[in-house]
Amino acid sequence: MAQVAVWAGNLHGFVLVCLFMVAVYRVPGFASVLALGIYVGLVLVFLAMFQITLTLPGIAGIILSIGMAVDANVIIFTRIKEEIGVGKTVRSAMKTGFHKALSAIIDGNVTTLIAAAVLFWRGSGSVKGFASTLALGVVLSMFTALFVTQFTLKCLYQAGLQDPKFYGVKKARTPLPFVQKRKLCMALSAAVILAGWAAMAWHGGSGDTALNYSMEFQGGTSTNVVFNEDMSLEEISSQVVPVVEEVTGDPEVQTQKVQGTNEVIIKTKTLSVEQRQALDEALAEQFGVDEETITAESISGAVSEAMKKDAVIAVTIATICMLLYIWLRFQDICFAASAVLALVHDVLVVLTFYAVARWSVGSTFIACMLTIVGYSINATIVIFDRIRERLRTMTGRQDLAELVNDCITETLSRSVNTSLTTFIMVFVLYLMGVSSVREFAMPLMVGIVCGAYSSVCLTGAIWFMMDRKRVAARKKDSAGQ
Repeated sequence: MAQVAVWAGNLHGFVLVCLFMVAVYRVPGFASVLALGIYVGLVLVFLAMFQITLTLPGIAGIILSIGMAVDANVIIFTRIKEEIGVGKTVRSAMKTGFHKALSAIIDGNVTTLIAAAVLFWRGSGSVKGFASTLALGVVLSMFTALFVTQFTLKCLYQAGLQDPKFYGVKKARTPLPFVQKRKLCMALSAAVILAGWAAMAWHGGSGDTALNYSMEFQGGTSTNVVFNEDMSLEEISSQVVPVVEEVTGDPEVQTQKVQGTNEVIIKTKTLSVEQRQALDEALAEQFGVDEETITAESISGAVSEAMKKDAVIAVTIATICMLLYIWLRFQDICFAASAVLALVHDVLVVLTFYAVARWSVGSTFIACMLTIVGYSINATIVIFDRIRERLRTMTGRQDLAELVNDCITETLSRSVNTSLTTFIMVFVLYLMGVSSVREFAMPLMVGIVCGAYSSVCLTGAIWFMMDRKRVAARKKDSAGQ
């Protein structure tokens, strides 16, 4: 039931994203819609071919890869607009735009592929499912963006759509003072993160757990119920599960039918004696079940310890590998270190919302965090690629803070549009999903907003602060001239 809701939400969200792309980017947007349609078709074909079983974490990987597919197109179209804005013909702008966008697309996708490979190697269960779908989606999204979109654009151009107005013109913007406002942004982030630690400390000190761990992380209660009729899975999900959720307050109720009988196993978080009695009474009242036949027992969460350990190790190794790749590609440890710091920031901010809102921490928590890490690093790469490009032509008299502000401002529309399209998909997923899907979608929406915020407001400023030696050297050169 949850997966049906997820696919329905994805479909509606995908349609809205397509409409947004056409409205904002015109002819290139239409080309991207065709490319994205082919991308989705290829994903479904390969999923069936490799018989990849989809879980919520696996579908999270697809959502992230769709976001990256949209992002690649947005990067290309932004570059084309810039080239048209400086007076180039549409044909020349398309050629130059694809060329300039290539490095950011490759670096962003390769970085994510490295993470997916490590997660598949060291992860287990849901983590492997996430890594599989993410890797497949990233490879296909890069192919469709670089080849299908380019081919479609050329065909539309040859068909007569050659007027620059069909492609848009990006006008120069006054640089926003992101670097100068870094202290305010960092203070805001620190306050949010400290609030999260304070909430976890308060819950832990009051006798509760620091986070609201689900059954997968701390065990739970298994209730066996014999119904008066053989209920289908759809009937159980639509009729029984809402009753159980209301009584127990657990949004991650799991159900399982016993083959050949009317018996259903209901798994929830650990219930008190009073909650068990209330559940028995509710089931008897709503479905006419004999309370005497209802049995309950505690289940252990010890199995999840291995999963948690594998996930932590996998994420740690993946982060180190991403750091090394960015260091090698950008030839500057400051780029790598600031990117990793931004990832840590995003994870801690989302963790704050988990602590304060008491969202359930289970397998979807791992999927959510992995999605946020992959999404955030891709957004950061785009800004760093622009900074790297501008550094090659930077003169000794140019102020580095102004350069960083210029680069962030130039990529701002990309950051906003990509975040908005991904947010739309997840928001529709939230509106159409069942409770377990909403438990996944809500923190993911927070992570998307947080990732956009950190990539725009923090990563460039952090790199600037870590690169003070270069700043001092350039100021010294300027003073001597």
